[in-house]
Amino acid sequence: MLDYQWLYDAVRKRFESDGAMEAFLPKALTPEELRQKGDDRYLSAMTRRVFQAGVQHSMVDAKWPAFEEVFWGFVPETMALLSPEQIEGYMKDGRIIRDRAKLQAIPRNAQFILDIRQEQSGSFGEFIADWPSTNIIGLWRLLAKRGARLGGRSAAGFLRLIEKDTFLLTSDVVARLIAAGVIDHEPTSQRDLQIVQNAFNELQQTSGRFLCQLSAMLSLSINPKF
Repeated sequence: MLDYQWLYDAVRKRFESDGAMEAFLPKALTPEELRQKGDDRYLSAMTRRVFQAGVQHSMVDAKWPAFEEVFWGFVPETMALLSPEQIEGYMKDGRIIRDRAKLQAIPRNAQFILDIRQEQSGSFGEFIADWPSTNIIGLWRLLAKRGARLGGRSAAGFLRLIEKDTFLLTSDVVARLIAAGVIDHEPTSQRDLQIVQNAFNELQQTSGRFLCQLSAMLSLSINPKF
């Protein structure tokens, strides 16, 4: 099993000081900060993550100001009404990345946000903020099931974009989990993912750190160039 003190010591050796290590590690927003985000920012991040899949993130990032302009700031109520004809029109717009399947995900994810708002009688940001980090894989599962093109690593990638606390199952993180005997192969089943969640929960209880920091530390313990 993973030992937090060993993990801390292994990662600390890679930095000149405690301050340098802490400055490097990612941080998550507080629940209150997540609640204050507008739902347009959540749809924007969903769309950004969808477009990042399978391509260089820097290419998507460079075009993102144009995406914000073309899609009117990603207001869910407006984006949910995008018609197939409008989607075809966007396929001729050179300011954005023209991928029909990914463009079609925009109104679907906008409706997903509106559905959650109706079900929860609150904002999507409140829904995200209130979801417990001790069951973050449950949120991954919901995003994959009800969102569009948010399966695989995209759910966790979306949560990282909005700064909701989550771990990432990168190849380095998986390698450390295997080396520690937590799992013996890449986790894909819900059973395997629950084992990983339990391991992160134990590390979090011991350390008091964000899941995203623990995830980064696990990666650093394998890859010094993280």
